[in-house]
Amino acid sequence: MNPDLLEQWGNRLGPNGLPYSIPIHPNLVHLTLGLFIVAIAFDIVAALFPLERPIFKFLAIPATRSALFDVGWYNLLASAVITFFTVITGFFEISLAVPLADLKSAWGFHALETMILHGVGGIIILTFITGMTVWRGFQRYQWRKDMARQVEWSYLAAGLLIFVLMFLQGTLGAHLGGEFGIHVTADQLLNLGENPNQL
Repeated sequence: MNPDLLEQWGNRLGPNGLPYSIPIHPNLVHLTLGLFIVAIAFDIVAALFPLERPIFKFLAIPATRSALFDVGWYNLLASAVITFFTVITGFFEISLAVPLADLKSAWGFHALETMILHGVGGIIILTFITGMTVWRGFQRYQWRKDMARQVEWSYLAAGLLIFVLMFLQGTLGAHLGGEFGIHVTADQLLNLGENPNQL
């Protein structure tokens, strides 16, 4: 690659180390999390619908089992699509990362180790969400299309296991921003000896 081009690109980076003022990846992460959690939660509610029907009736909530499964399916599909962009922006932003030096996270990792684990974790979660979406699609349109309960119990258990992986992955991401100051404007300015309040 042309060194002059890299230098021009470097001159466009802001104090947070990015060519834009607010990191995109953390916002997409929360969209991925929200969509996936809602998808699994609604599928769980729909799977347990016979037990909950009296509660819905008492609260005068006009819920139907098929509508709850629809919410689960469309949120999962949206999560799978968004997660591709989440991972892409994550790798772009991590490629521009300048972590604060000589620090260790609460888990005992250095910045580079945390970035590698977070990057690999992102690929793994993307793979799992995509796999869950394919699995859910087969259940919805082929295997269980004529059944009242549209999802298998093993699918719901896998979704709950992915919640745990998302927690671990999210904690690694929080360490990158909170402990290593990656793309955190104030941390980077303080590290340079400048006062963020004056800029």
